[in-house]
Amino acid sequence: MEERITREELLEKLFNDDYEKLKGKKLRLTRVRVPGKSLDFAHVITPSDPAVYQNLALNIGVHEGEDHTGESIGIMRVTPWEAIVVATDVAVKAADVQVGFMDRFSGALIILGGLSQVMTAVEEVVKFFRDELHFDVCEIHKS
Repeated sequence: MEERITREELLEKLFNDDYEKLKGKKLRLTRVRVPGKSLDFAHVITPSDPAVYQNLALNIGVHEGEDHTGESIGIMRVTPWEAIVVATDVAVKAADVQVGFMDRFSGALIILGGLSQVMTAVEEVVKFFRDELHFDVCEIHKS
């Protein structure tokens, strides 16, 4: 009778054998990321300390000299990263918010504005990505 091994046992054996052969040799590791279609972070905060805005660098560049103290901050992250451009477009069209930061190379977006405006913008982005683009989306967290 033929002995069957599980997939996990097979993978463990393959990796163990490779590891034993590579011991003591120089290794080069490559990190590969295969992004899915997901909006995996949506958070709204209302900080009261100006240090929060300064540490997020929301007081430099195009926002230099502006005081955002008391405004809410919406933070989102999307993969594929380029889709953050779409999220930004949806957010600024959905509510009276400013773009604090957008990075198409990491999929990060920070928006600023009043609490109700930021909540509306984040809700509309999540809804658009879920219903129109069929992305996996997370729940919106608020603190």
